[in-house]
Amino acid sequence: MKWDCIIVDDTEIDNLTVVSYVKRFPFFNLIGAYQSSREALSAIEKNKVDVIFLDIDMPNYNGIEVRKRALDIPACVFITSHTEYAIEGFELDALDYIVKPLTFDRFTKTVKRIEDFMDLRNKAELFEASIGGDAIFIKEGHSETKVKLTDVLYLEALKNYTLIATPEKKHRVLLNIGMLLKDDNFRSFVRVHRGFAVQKHFIKKISAQEIELADRIAIPIGRNYKDNLSQLLS
Repeated sequence: MKWDCIIVDDTEIDNLTVVSYVKRFPFFNLIGAYQSSREALSAIEKNKVDVIFLDIDMPNYNGIEVRKRALDIPACVFITSHTEYAIEGFELDALDYIVKPLTFDRFTKTVKRIEDFMDLRNKAELFEASIGGDAIFIKEGHSETKVKLTDVLYLEALKNYTLIATPEKKHRVLLNIGMLLKDDNFRSFVRVHRGFAVQKHFIKKISAQEIELADRIAIPIGRNYKDNLSQLLS
């Protein structure tokens, strides 16, 4: 996943330093780096921003005032020479507070904190609601997609993600397949491979090596999951 971010610091050398650090992490999409708080606020109004790296001591609007006007940005990191603003910064839901001079090692720790925060946030937003236990809403960007569980052909593991495959589309959610299968809403699925779980009513044929689903979709059977076939045949 990529996170759209901006940098706001009126000191040119500090601004360029943060830019150089941000560019070392491919999951950051740098929208802009601003030395003016007014320009930054204008950019925030026009763009979706996930992460803001924000100086505090600036003309016009200082960093605290900028944050108050942009509380909808999920991850705010203050980078400043002024330690006296720390308490106020955290009261504005700052994710981190870095005291200058900034070093790459310290910035890397902040990036790890951002990763963990965004991971938890996405997991918390994965299931916005269920309807009668037979449908879920999946958060995809700024919209929600309703998926009827009875339409899901199979689940496919992809590192920390799971693909929820319907005949029309594959929806990606930030939750591993093992956690999904523990949810009562997914009790009609059976895991048949380290990377796959299938829904019983879509199974057309079972052979020694694979399961054929509707639309001639072939799912491999893992050696360690063959005992689960008895559930499919019962």
